[in-house]
Amino acid sequence: MAKVTGLEGVVAGETDIGLVDGEKGYLVYRGYWAKELAVSKSYEEVAYLLWNRRLPEAEELAQLKQEMAAARTIPEYLKQMIDLLPPTIPMMLVLQSAVAALGDKDNATWPPTLKQAIRLTSVLPTIIAYRYRKVNNLPEVEPLAELGHAANYLYMLTGSIPEEAHVQALSAYQILCMEHGMNASTFASRVVLSTESDICAAVCGAIGAMKGPLHGGAPSEVISMLEEIGTMDRAEPWIRGVLENRGKIMGFGHRIYKTKDPRAEALMIATEAMIGKDPSFDLAIHVEHTAIRLLEEYKPGRRLFTNVEFYAAAILKALQLDPDIFTPTFTAGRIVGWTSHILEQAESNRIFRPQSVYTGPMPETEAETV
Repeated sequence: MAKVTGLEGVVAGETDIGLVDGEKGYLVYRGYWAKELAVSKSYEEVAYLLWNRRLPEAEELAQLKQEMAAARTIPEYLKQMIDLLPPTIPMMLVLQSAVAALGDKDNATWPPTLKQAIRLTSVLPTIIAYRYRKVNNLPEVEPLAELGHAANYLYMLTGSIPEEAHVQALSAYQILCMEHGMNASTFASRVVLSTESDICAAVCGAIGAMKGPLHGGAPSEVISMLEEIGTMDRAEPWIRGVLENRGKIMGFGHRIYKTKDPRAEALMIATEAMIGKDPSFDLAIHVEHTAIRLLEEYKPGRRLFTNVEFYAAAILKALQLDPDIFTPTFTAGRIVGWTSHILEQAESNRIFRPQSVYTGPMPETEAETV
């Protein structure tokens, strides 16, 4: 009998949050194409959609922005705890510890609430920025209530009001990070929640799964490629050199999507809109067009499309974010999807209790009947 591992292809539940169809290249959030939401809506609007099953009216959006701004502040005890963690502790473990510490009596209730989801989503970027500046011996930057979610994150990291082009690019990236079906971290959050544990514990489980390089790995290899290419005139000879030596062009092809990755399509639109506003975007667009042309020349018929990591790399490089916070930034986007699944799990909860196949030895004698 073939070894049973991974649960690949096994249906573990029903959801009306999102659809991932790799064969058709579909990514749908609550009945909307994710790629369209990413380039036409704000982070807050799409968060409202995932949490409430519909897009907000103007007054509802204003109310959500107000609630999120009010929930960004880190409690003083949590700052003290973060300060005590050695600088060598990775950011994802800091996030996991901080979220666990937020699980006080107001956030450890059953069932979980939308207010709790909003709180965790709002405070996660503040935790990342606070820790980042602390370990880099930079002064703390308090959140600004008048800035939107993406803009405030960049402001807290850098201490400067960000350029609108950078805000739009980060917002599109984080919207496309929000939800991606029953992936490992989302499944982990639902398993923990199914025991009637609290939302903070469920998110801690999700962060633990996201930390693994097979799931939340950052697009560092693509960034290294773009940095090595450096300028537009070097793109074609560099790519030809790799292909002629049977090397791999990073950022092309995807395990799930057998056609164009819809997330890459949306980030391409967002990146193309920034042409002329940042040289990193200009280089990325040129490298992509050159790589697709040469891949078809060297590997005809393979149809190797640009994947989300390529444009994520272009955006993160343009934003000049430290590689240490790439996966945390991904996490700060995905938490909306996690909390949406957590709330959905609680609506008709049943504990996950799968079976396993025992492959170990049996005792030599029959068990006695008691």
